[in-house]
Amino acid sequence: MKLKPLFLSLAMAGMCSHAMASAIDQNSYANLDDVITTHLNLDLDVDFADKQLEGFVEHTLQWQNADSKTLVLDTRDLDIDKVMYQDQTGGWHKAKFTLAARDDVKGSKLTITFKNQAAKVRIYYNSRPEASGLQWLTPEQTASKTHPFMYSQSQAIHARSWIPVQDTPAMRVTYSARIHTPKDVRAVMSADNKDALYKDGDYIFDMPQAISPYLIAIGAGNLEFKAMSRQTGIFAEPTILDASVAEFEDTQAMIDKTSTMYGEYAWGRYDLLMLPPSFPFGGMENPRLSFITPTVVAGDKSLVNLIAHELAHSWSGNLVTNATWEDLWLNEGFTSYVENRIMEEVYGRDRAVMEQALDAAGLRAQLKTIAAPDTRLNLKLNGRDPDDAFSSVPYTKGQLFLIYLENKYGRDKFDPFVKAYFKEFSFKSLTTAEFVTYLKANLIEQYPGVVSMDKVNEWIFQPGLPSDAPNPTSDAFDKVDSATAAWLKSETTAAQLPTANWTVHEWLHFLNNLPRDLSLDKMAMLDSEFNLTQSTNAERAFAWFMLAVGNGYQPIYPALDKHLSGIGRRKLIVPLYKALITNGKREWAHEVYLKARPGYHPLAQGTIDDLFAK
Repeated sequence: MKLKPLFLSLAMAGMCSHAMASAIDQNSYANLDDVITTHLNLDLDVDFADKQLEGFVEHTLQWQNADSKTLVLDTRDLDIDKVMYQDQTGGWHKAKFTLAARDDVKGSKLTITFKNQAAKVRIYYNSRPEASGLQWLTPEQTASKTHPFMYSQSQAIHARSWIPVQDTPAMRVTYSARIHTPKDVRAVMSADNKDALYKDGDYIFDMPQAISPYLIAIGAGNLEFKAMSRQTGIFAEPTILDASVAEFEDTQAMIDKTSTMYGEYAWGRYDLLMLPPSFPFGGMENPRLSFITPTVVAGDKSLVNLIAHELAHSWSGNLVTNATWEDLWLNEGFTSYVENRIMEEVYGRDRAVMEQALDAAGLRAQLKTIAAPDTRLNLKLNGRDPDDAFSSVPYTKGQLFLIYLENKYGRDKFDPFVKAYFKEFSFKSLTTAEFVTYLKANLIEQYPGVVSMDKVNEWIFQPGLPSDAPNPTSDAFDKVDSATAAWLKSETTAAQLPTANWTVHEWLHFLNNLPRDLSLDKMAMLDSEFNLTQSTNAERAFAWFMLAVGNGYQPIYPALDKHLSGIGRRKLIVPLYKALITNGKREWAHEVYLKARPGYHPLAQGTIDDLFAK
């Protein structure tokens, strides 16, 4: 049975047709049943002095309700100057608007009323320095130390902090933009960036495919460009450009392999923007231009699974999108699954299985710390900020569910199902309920007697992991465990641990599975032999610091100060702050945080502020 999605987009034209929503996005004020935006045009000045974007956004409107003359948009901490609208005759008129009081989660509802149904509406506005979706960095806070830097992070509902917009993933929109910067600053966006190759302070962008608003993205700074292949390249500050190109040179191979497995890449180019270390995430899948943390430039391609993840979003997330943030697992579970398949195709089965095992172990550990209702794939936010949905559950539990289906049906049946799913819902947004209906019709009932719908419902709607969930294991990790056991019994020395050919995955397995009460003598032996406190691999350093904080190994603290002050990736700093507070180092951690806080993104600041407020 074929489904008609609630929200349908004609990708290249940006034309949208919406049915009455059976699932309402509780995190948006938008009145989609009355009117939808089909195209956005931005004209913005990047004002580094006042830390604001200033100008206008123009919405092209498509009315769904013949009787409505009201447009409701999402905003957060925006100053609205005036609103103009164009009627069907082409004339422009002033529109009435009201900006409601600020809700802590949803921001402020912007209600615009027209005398007649508008064809287009322009909102003249500016963002504020505290915009949750923008970070403004001084030259001193960048790698090059010469120019300021600004970048956006719109997921989940932060686009509204720099654009008045219908900020829900249920709708899709094409966009164009003209961005004005100082002449020595280059601007880039999640769009066609060919005009950004010429640095002149005046940049034109076009995104011809319809995307959800959280995928609209901007960056501006001392950026240079270098191509990696016919389809890929990197924008980065000069200090990290060449290292990034060397690290991520396999990106084209990833695109080619994924296109073979799941259908042609639909977005033209795939470039990367290397962000300053303050970026709070590993990466963000902004279409055509993934935003990437420099913490994955390890010098040995050991952390490039992050690139595979962001690229995988070009199919799962950007092409086929969750309709609400309670359906996040449809983005992240599928993406984690596709990421691992990419890694297998490019780097081999052994590495892919090690990464599966590490992620599964991390999930099982995190499940012990998460409230049971939040361990369901189809999460219920109940009025909370959708950022609360971002645990390992939608990522790794979602991936394990798909691995479970792959194991049950075999790749000869499951791969065509996934490829057909991406084709069926291309440039569409769907709910978990719609996915379940599609799964039932196109896999479960196609091959009866393999997996029951009761089992599907257990995976998606019940907390925790099913008892028969996959538990990936690696022969390489078994060898690490044997060597570890011998060392812990003092049957061998630290120097005799067979680390010479260990990958970062084997190191992480080793460190993550050492006893949390490992003696200080043995900690010192490891540190002396392998210089772990000074590790230049961000993931390995994090694992070592977590172990050391937990058992009071003091020599780490100067390096830990540098680690916490030098990067803003939440995955690599928030658990450490938590561990420091738990293990009697609250005062020290707070001193470090006060020093580091100005360089953190607002999302990281908010998370860590809450830790110290408790």
